[in-house]
Amino acid sequence: MTEESILGTVVIDIILFGLLAITAVEIARLRNLFGVVALSGVFSLLSAGLFVTLDAVDVAFTEAAVGAGVSTVLMLGGLSLTTQRERIPGHTPLLPFFVVVVTGAVLVYGTLDVPAFGDPKAPVHTHVAPEYIEGSADIIDVPNVVTSVLASYRGFDTLGETVVIFTAGVAVIALLGSGLRRRRNGQGK
Repeated sequence: MTEESILGTVVIDIILFGLLAITAVEIARLRNLFGVVALSGVFSLLSAGLFVTLDAVDVAFTEAAVGAGVSTVLMLGGLSLTTQRERIPGHTPLLPFFVVVVTGAVLVYGTLDVPAFGDPKAPVHTHVAPEYIEGSADIIDVPNVVTSVLASYRGFDTLGETVVIFTAGVAVIALLGSGLRRRRNGQGK
């Protein structure tokens, strides 16, 4: 990778992180629930874009399908069963804010031991990756390393992602179908 392409990737990551932060603040600030749902879909798409820049395309696909697609449809379905605006809370949100700050601090502290991004001496590059690259053609009998990792070494993970997407799709269909039946029978709004 050239220095220019690395710089370009860093700039794109910074822009995506900035847009994610702006979107998150706006979601927390809004009282219009339809706007919150729409911005949640945007947040998921920005997250998927960030995963693509981090070379985690399978995670990006799952985030786009579940986060932006299925979750947005579920939230819109739920929104059709409730009001358009959030009630103003009767309490101050100091405790939830404190919990979020402490959780964020613990997560940041947990990342201090993580090796630098792309460090060739990181354990994943010295122990796991060489075994996958050298052994996938012989052990798995699949010439493509990415396919062998996704289909065999990470087969249960890929199966789990597929089950999550399928279950979310079935749930959306079931929820939307029950809402339509209630409206037809005059039990809805």
